Order: sequence, then C-alpha cells, then structure tokens
Amino acid sequence: MPSERFDFSNAAGERLAALLDSPVEEPRAYALFAHCFTCGKDLRAAKRIAEALTALGIAVLRFDFTGLGSSEGEFANTTFSSNVADLLAAADALRRTKRAPAILIGHSLGGAAVLAAAAEVPEARAVVTIAAPCDPAHVAGLLKNRGDVDAAGDINVTLAGRSFRVSRAFLDDVAQQRLRDRVGALHKALLLFHSPTDDIVGIENASFIFTAAKHPKSFVSLAGADHLLSRRSDAAYVGSVIRAWAERYLDATDVAADTPSDPDVIVRETGSGRFQQEIRSGRHRLFADEPVEAGGLDSGLGPYDLVLAGLGACTSMTLRLYAERKALPLDRVTVRLHHSRIHAQDCENCETKEGMLDRIDRAITLEGVLSEEQRKRLLEIADKCPVHRTLTSEIDIRTVEEPT
Repeated sequence: MPSERFDFSNAAGERLAALLDSPVEEPRAYALFAHCFTCGKDLRAAKRIAEALTALGIAVLRFDFTGLGSSEGEFANTTFSSNVADLLAAADALRRTKRAPAILIGHSLGGAAVLAAAAEVPEARAVVTIAAPCDPAHVAGLLKNRGDVDAAGDINVTLAGRSFRVSRAFLDDVAQQRLRDRVGALHKALLLFHSPTDDIVGIENASFIFTAAKHPKSFVSLAGADHLLSRRSDAAYVGSVIRAWAERYLDATDVAADTPSDPDVIVRETGSGRFQQEIRSGRHRLFADEPVEAGGLDSGLGPYDLVLAGLGACTSMTLRLYAERKALPLDRVTVRLHHSRIHAQDCENCETKEGMLDRIDRAITLEGVLSEEQRKRLLEIADKCPVHRTLTSEIDIRTVEEPT
C-alpha cells in the first residue's frame, strides 16, 4: 500500500500532517478518514481500514486534526467546529490536487464530524461512521467524568496515557451542536458501525443516528469489538464491508471506465505482514497470504488454494456449459478440492516412479434429476476443462525481470 505525505493547511494557515494511502493502480475513488478524539492518523484501526480499501482500489486520506500528532497548532484551542473545518480543508485539498472524496469515514467523534461536514462536501455520496456519538456533547460528559475542571472552566484530562487540556470554548461549542438535524437532512447513503459492548460510546447512539437518518441507511453490529477496534480482524472487517457497501454509490466516473483493462494478472506485495499479496485481474482485487502459523496474516488464500480455486471454478463452469448445450437437468455443481504431496510409488498410473508428486483430489457434487449415464458423462467432461488440461500437460513458464 503506497503512502505519500499529503500535508495541507487549515483555515488558520497551520500545516496539518496527512498521509494519502493509494492503490497500486489509478484510484477508482477517494475516501477521507477522520480519526477519533485525541487519536491520530496513525491509529492502528485507521491504518488497517485504509489497507483494506486501498487493496480494493480506493485511495484513503487520513490526517491529524489541529494540535494532534504531527499537525501544527494548539489542541487546547480547538473546538468541534474547528475539527469540522479541518475536515473541509482536507476535502478541498483532495479536490484541488486529486479528486474530491466520494466517501467520508469517521471514527468516534470523527464520525460526528463527518456527519456535520457532509452537507458541505457535495461530491461525497457515501458517509460511514464507526462508534460515533449521536451528539458531540456526549464527549464533554465523558471528559467531566474523567478530568479535573480548573478555575477557567477548562478540563485537564488524561487519555491513553497523555495529558490534554480541553478548553471551555470546546465545551461551549459542542453544547450548541444539533447533529441530529444535520443527519435528517443528510441526503447521502449512510452506513453505521457500532459495537453493542462499546463502553465508551454506547450502542444507543447508533440507534439515535439510524432513526434520524433517511434511507438509504445501513447498520452493522461489531459484536465483540472495542471502541478503538484494537483487533486487526475487526478493523479489516470494517474496511471490507465499507468497500462492498460503497460500490453501489460510486458513479461510473469514479471507476475510470475509460481506462483499458489490463489482460494480465498482477501480483504485488502490499507491505503488510510478511507474505500478504494483492492480486489484480482487470478491475478485480483479492488477497493471497499464508496462515498465521506460517508467519502470515491469514488475510487471503494461499498459493495452492488459488490453484485449486482456478481448477474448481473452471470445472464447474465447464459442466454448466455442457449441461446447457445438452439440455441436462443439472441444478447445481459443487466442487471440493484438496492438494497434497504423495510418494510417486503410490501412483499406479504415473510415469514418475521415484520421489514425490503433487496430488489433487477433486470431488464433484451434481444436483438435479440426472440419470447414471448423464452423471458419468459429466464426470468425463470435468476432465476436459481448460485448467485441468493445463495442469496435466507440459507447461513452458518463462521468467524475465520487468523494470519498475
């Protein structure tokens, strides 16, 4: 997942630190990610969600709000409204230099911020919130329970081992927000993620937002997840669901349909884990990986599993074509495959008699009112699928180095 510095200036002229995570190919769309309160662009959940989206062709801009992470400015001088302004500055930076964001994603208070900012990003057609409060004032209540109020009315609070001063202006600002009114007038597709066991922002917040929103709207329960999506699997799941859900809301112009489809299959390391690979075939994307016990992330099929998947798909498609041509009552085909290594001497029909051989066991289930003769013929046809013939014939593989 290539990342590049994408710093930009906020309304006060302060530099905000940002990273643009891009897919290997030309992005089909851009997403803007707003992190949780006092967190930052480098939060593990933000990085993992970006990984999932970029692997599927969507570029993601994540940045540090004013006074946080590597961004300039004083956090104590910020408000919820200034956070919304930072979001709009990020969207404008994308609009001027790349393409305006089609998807807005916000985590916790960042989720409330994207809901507040969405109306001012007309190009955005999809909005996603993760563990978002239905009212920014919810955060003020949490802070008062966890910090000390000083003489000026500010709150000195320690979060995640770091001390912060939250100003009286911040508290006054969040008290004036009317987020539910903005949600009701959103006029964009909305997807909410929330854990029923979130002990920071309760699940009832998602209910309020969902009720206030107009269709199209969707809710996904993150059972067992914590507020920060600390588990890799939770963040990766959120990313994959966002990509699948947002697909229907992206315009054809986002897909770069005029770009010729590459006829080759391209495999490239993602840089995440030891073995994870991104596989591209035309506009399709998928992962290959190794199991955790082998040092991988278990985020995709292993190399031999991909070979079996190709054989199984080819087998099923070939049988379907034959059944249609012969008007056979074949309802459904299921192919189960297993790869192993065996001793050559255990293969009676193999020419090789020494060493080890690869063996693929293929079991085919044929559903439908078929005669024994028809079933027998279909099994014979299975051996004629193109991938089967490729695997059982002599193959000439030529390797060259391709310049970057």
